[in-house]
Amino acid sequence: MKTYKKLIKINDVITTSFLERQILDSKSRYFGGIIDRHTGIPSPTHVGTGSVIASWVSAYVNPESRYYHGKLLKNRIDLALDYMLTMQHDDGTISPGYTNYHSPPDTGFVVAGFSQIYHLLEEDGSKMLASKLYLFLKRSMSAMLTGGCHTPNHRWVLTSALANLYHIFNDNRLVRRAEEWLNEGLDITKDGEWTERSNGIYNAVSDISLYHTAILLNKTELLDHVRNNLKMMVYLVHPNGEVVTEYSGRQDLDKHYDLSPYHLIYRLMAHHDHNPVFQAMADLAIETISEMGPVNNHILLGYLSFPFIQAENIEKAELPKVYEKVINGDYPIKENIKALESVGHENRIEHSSMHTSFGAPVVRYRNEDISATIMTKNPSFFSLRNGKAEILGIKMYTSFSPGLVEFDGLEQMKHGYRLKKVLNKGYTGPIPGQYLPKNIENKGIWYLLPHQHRNVTHNQSFEVTIDIVREDNDWTIRVLTDDRADVFVQIEFLFRLNDKLKGEGLKKIGDHSYFWEDNDLTLLSGSDKITFETGEYEHWQENIGSTKIHNLKQVKVNMISPINKRFRLVTSIM
Repeated sequence: MKTYKKLIKINDVITTSFLERQILDSKSRYFGGIIDRHTGIPSPTHVGTGSVIASWVSAYVNPESRYYHGKLLKNRIDLALDYMLTMQHDDGTISPGYTNYHSPPDTGFVVAGFSQIYHLLEEDGSKMLASKLYLFLKRSMSAMLTGGCHTPNHRWVLTSALANLYHIFNDNRLVRRAEEWLNEGLDITKDGEWTERSNGIYNAVSDISLYHTAILLNKTELLDHVRNNLKMMVYLVHPNGEVVTEYSGRQDLDKHYDLSPYHLIYRLMAHHDHNPVFQAMADLAIETISEMGPVNNHILLGYLSFPFIQAENIEKAELPKVYEKVINGDYPIKENIKALESVGHENRIEHSSMHTSFGAPVVRYRNEDISATIMTKNPSFFSLRNGKAEILGIKMYTSFSPGLVEFDGLEQMKHGYRLKKVLNKGYTGPIPGQYLPKNIENKGIWYLLPHQHRNVTHNQSFEVTIDIVREDNDWTIRVLTDDRADVFVQIEFLFRLNDKLKGEGLKKIGDHSYFWEDNDLTLLSGSDKITFETGEYEHWQENIGSTKIHNLKQVKVNMISPINKRFRLVTSIM
């Protein structure tokens, strides 16, 4: 009950803060909506007014909340629900405004949470408020039965919404539609990685969505996939509790996220499996909580909807603090990429990404406060933390392609790992006559020519290799190329703006960008540091495909092939 009581107190504080942000001007088209702190405009979404309604109802129906059955709060919930109904389109969808319009998946997020709220209000006897939720949900059914998605996780959001609606309306069409989505198969590796590789956001979305789908549609085999992702996440947390986002395929890339979005699903699965590791992860996730989350994954709403998790009766395991873990080491990513050629969509998809980095190998290393990640199929190939001292990423650029190098595969060596990439660049010959446009007016127009029929000539290759070797808690990064001469190469180290860099070989070239020309370099953050040995400056180019990053420091090392260069990264405490 300790966690549950903590959540009630936090939610009461949140409830108060939201009361101050509700629009009470009846002449406003946003009347009843809650102002979003990022945009200044209310939004009828799962992270907007929908989330606020979840917090308010979780306080209103809870006898342990100081807002229990308060008249003011009831009136505010009523106004917020009117706002949601006003913002719902005739086709049953909502529009976030800042992105998607008439959006089935964004509606699905809300439906999943509103269904739980509806049940709570019904049990509470708050019939008038429950009737407005019922109306919103009923209106949404046509959109859920016919609507599509953009991204991989949207499919499971929709199955969750369909399952929740079925639990209320008992319409078998909802089950059939959910099964259409499920028939596509689950987009997850055996090691537990979802397509979008989004440890900060969309893993938790898929996990909680499939939990609801599994329980409500009696498809408990779906929980195997949730379970695998939760097992994987044990190894994707830095010592300070932040989630590893260095290789995300979504907007959480390189941003700060904690484990709080995982608390509810870890708690639910800890109870379902009687799993002490999941309970320990749930406890770790609750340590940094300051918000309840979106309506579809609202933590206190979850505790009220699934009251069996309020009792803390699952023992807790010790989480690993020393490990070296390869994720997706044997996933057949090369075979899948090869098969992409025969699928027929020509590697194009509307309003989304193909996410071809799905299943790429990742290595996670941790030894207490030392945390490192080795990544393939990602802009950055290595990151390292020593306490508060952080190398956020290391990237490689060449003039051969030109631009960023993303390494395809990972080979395990004694004490380390090897990353390889073979870059190819050729020229193309004339288009054979039989493929040329028959219409004389189209001849010579470059974009109307069938370039796919040109033969490649004078193809050239350039092989680059990165060896990452660990000795205790110190690391050596060796950059190797083949014998091709005069390829310009740039290694870029990324740091946080507030961290201090000291070294005689640093030369400033921009507001937050530097050349590291020679000698050693020291990164300082509080009492933690990382020492780098040593820089290089063989050409003058400031950028070889690198883009300016406003919120990070960029330190660049310039070299010319052939290259056999070692960087030594020494971790120590002052």
